[in-house]
Amino acid sequence: MIIIGIAGGTGSGKTTVVREITKRLNKEAIAIIPQDAYYRDNENSPLAERQKMNFDHPDSVEFELLIDHIKRLKKGNNIEQPIYSYLTCTRADETITVGPRHIIIIEGILCLTNPELRKLMDIKVFVDCEADLRLSRVIQRDIIERGRGIDQTLRRYEETVRPMHLQFIEPSKRYADIIVPQGGQNKVAINILTQFIESQLTLK
Repeated sequence: MIIIGIAGGTGSGKTTVVREITKRLNKEAIAIIPQDAYYRDNENSPLAERQKMNFDHPDSVEFELLIDHIKRLKKGNNIEQPIYSYLTCTRADETITVGPRHIIIIEGILCLTNPELRKLMDIKVFVDCEADLRLSRVIQRDIIERGRGIDQTLRRYEETVRPMHLQFIEPSKRYADIIVPQGGQNKVAINILTQFIESQLTLK
């Protein structure tokens, strides 16, 4: 089993990179573990407070559970991955059963910020992207997928997304083994990364 961590700023193109890697490798051999599924459950807080949650701070993620799940997968056990809703800022009662695979991809903005989680990774990747392009993607996503208005989205970007990126996410780039510039548009970098993953699988 090979564990890959893929981090990068909000809207950097991480999901596109993961999708492109999956297309090039055997899909049946890959399990994708989204960091977003492990945001802490806030069902005991009023909805208005939940919607103000800072999703870009490491404390918002239940890393203890995520780390435990990765360790279980490495031992050959199934896990019950949480399902998180951005609309309600709570976890669903249902879970997704995920079994061990040859390749486990952990994807999320903060996945390289946690030292214990990093130790479990065989390959650490940071998807880099210019701030103005990330902002454009964040605006589109928050309005279309998360029901936020443009004023709310811009305010959130200025108050939390940008400062948290500078404080936590951008500094985590120094832990990366591979940096992918231009996100999912960089086909050359994705091809090199895919070849590297295949070589590591062969070694293991």
